[in-house]
Order: sequence, then C-alpha cells, then structure tokens
Amino acid sequence: MNSNEDIVIITLAVLREARIDENRTPFSPSQVSIILNKFSNIKIIVQPSNRRCFKDEDYQKAGAQITDDLSSANIIFGVKEVDISALIEGKTYLFFSHTSKVSQYIGQTLKDDAIIYKKELLKEVIKKKITLIDYENIREISGEGYRYLGFGRFAGIIGTYNTLNLYLKLFNKKSLPRAFEINNYKEIKKLISKQNFNKIKILLTGSGRASKGSIELLKQANIKQVSINDYLNNKYDKAVFCKISAKEHVEKKDGKEISKVKNYLFETDMFIACHYWEPKFPKFFYSNQINKFKNLKIIGDITCDINGAIPTTIRSTSIAKPYYSIDINTMKEIDLSDKGIAVMAVDNLPSELPRDASEEFGSGVISEVLPSLINKDDGRINRATTASNGKFFKNFAYLNDFIN
Repeated sequence: MNSNEDIVIITLAVLREARIDENRTPFSPSQVSIILNKFSNIKIIVQPSNRRCFKDEDYQKAGAQITDDLSSANIIFGVKEVDISALIEGKTYLFFSHTSKVSQYIGQTLKDDAIIYKKELLKEVIKKKITLIDYENIREISGEGYRYLGFGRFAGIIGTYNTLNLYLKLFNKKSLPRAFEINNYKEIKKLISKQNFNKIKILLTGSGRASKGSIELLKQANIKQVSINDYLNNKYDKAVFCKISAKEHVEKKDGKEISKVKNYLFETDMFIACHYWEPKFPKFFYSNQINKFKNLKIIGDITCDINGAIPTTIRSTSIAKPYYSIDINTMKEIDLSDKGIAVMAVDNLPSELPRDASEEFGSGVISEVLPSLINKDDGRINRATTASNGKFFKNFAYLNDFIN
C-alpha cells in the first residue's frame, strides 16, 4: 500500500476568462466538489473573477483555493480565448483555441483581428513550450469523430431563441426578453411555447449538438418538423421546419462537391445554420444568388463562420447587439429592418445561459476528459494535442506554415 508521501498531487486550475463578455466556466462549484471527491490526488485552484457566472466564495466552499497565482498548476482549464501575455511557460492548457481551421489563411496577409490573434497565440505556445489541448479536437476515433465536449446544445438553443425573437421583432412587432435577461432555460421554454410564428418555413442545417439544441427549441415553440419532400412541395397554414444533413445538401458533379442548399432556400423564410464547415467544403450559396431567394428574410448563423459557407455572415455580433441586416443588392451591412436579410451571428451564444451551459460542459469534462488526462490516455488527449514542448503534433504540423 502506498503511503500519503507516495501520492503525486496534481493541481488543476480554472482560468479567469479574458473576454469581457464571457461568463462561462469549465467547472461549477458543485463539480469542483465532485472532482475532489472522485480523485484523491487532485487539488483545485480558481482565479478570482467578478464576471464568472458562479461566485468565488462558492468555489471556496466547495474546496477550491482562490488565487491569482497559477504558477503551481499542472493543468489549466479555460473556456474561450486566453490572454496571450499571461500564458505560463511549460504549462498544459485546455480551452477552445479554434486554431485547427486556419489553413485557408496560410501565406496570406492577415487583416482579420481574430485570425491575427490565433497566429500570435500559436507562436507564443511554441515559444513557451506550452502543451495546448483543444476541446474541439477531443473526439472519438471511430465513426465521424464525435466530439466528447462542446457547448453546442446551448448554442443551438439560444441561437434559435434569438432567431425566433428576431422574427417576432421584425414581423410581429413584439420582442421577447433576451435569454440572458431570463437566465433560466425552463422559463425560456415556457415563454417560447406561447408565441405565434404564423406560416413561416424554416430550414435547419447540421446534425451535431447545435442542431439537436435547435430542434429542441423549435419543437418547444410548437413548430412542426416535416420531411424534405413535404417542405419543398407543400404549403402550410402554420410554421414548420425541415432539417437537412450534409449528405442531403452536398452532391458530386464532374468530380467536385457542390452545395444543394440553395435548392431549399427558394422555399425558405428563415434559415438556421448549425452545420460544421471547413474551407475545403463548398459554400452554400454566393452573393450574386441571394436576391433569387424571394422569401428568405432571416438567417440565424449559429456556426458563425466569417466569410464561410454563408456570404451574409460578414462579421460576428455580440450578446448586447445580436443582429444586423444585409442589403441584398450591395451585400453591405445596413440598419436592422425587415428590408433585405436580417442576420443573427453571435459567436458566444451559450454565455447567455452560462450556468446551464457550464454545468453541462463540466459534466463532460469530468466523465470524458479527466480520466484520460489524469490516469491513462486512451488516445483522445493525444489526438487533441495541438502542440507540446515547442513543436506541433503531427496532425497539426501544417500550423508551422501558418505562423511562419
């Protein structure tokens, strides 16, 4: 039997989020208690924050130490973009770096601040010999590489709530309270179930967590799901939606993949985008096609890929100002109105329901990540490691060309 002296203590840290509009956390106070009870060799420290959705004293009561100093931490958990200047040399960090999909920018002069940030982040990770593990890449080996972690369900729920609220604002001349003002999913479900969405037809893309969250809320709003064939060929006296997966909106022609999404948009009033997209995939439609979609008035881009599959997503929006409109003739941004196409493109949607979203995310970290991280890795951590000891891992070697 090992004595207490033989036990190696591993210190986990919860990072204070750098973004002023980010209030989520990788662990709730109750989950800190669960971790400390489950792993006898773990200690937890939490950076103090006046923005986090849970109070510092609740973490302290759960057994965590509250301190700004993370130098004693072995593994540091965050949620979104970190303060590059505060990165500690040689540490292991887990957060959503969103650095995997930057290959399209290799060799280009960078103008987008978000892409410039990713380049500077990766350069610092290599320079300081940091181990960077991206939540986004913690996946199964088999099948389609199902992601073990994500805030996608709540992104889908809140993004859909915001998009439906946008419709009510523009066409029913009423506006519901924002999700962050309600700050309770049960109340949101009650509220949305009482609304009338007339005869609109809604197209939904995607098959992952975000899409499932969107469907969850659409059904709560009493909006019926119909088949692809019925959606394309029938008229309805009440609101309906149709979901299409990648295999239903991409086809091969002359050896190339092309998008069929535009075929559905001719019948669509509201488009909710929850798909996964990479630059190697075809765009859904182009700017010069958009004036052909006579019924399309609202796009809720939950994926929020700037200059990605959807040309109207020219920028992300904030929780405080979630909407803008696009003039379909000039493709320029205009004041929000029922003219042109109105866009919802908030890039941190789950932060509107931070407690619910954080609890769900933290449960995934405890069950799907910590055992492989603390005990024996079954491969999922290795596959998700972007860089370590001053080098990019094999699957991410292309990032050398991005930062140089």
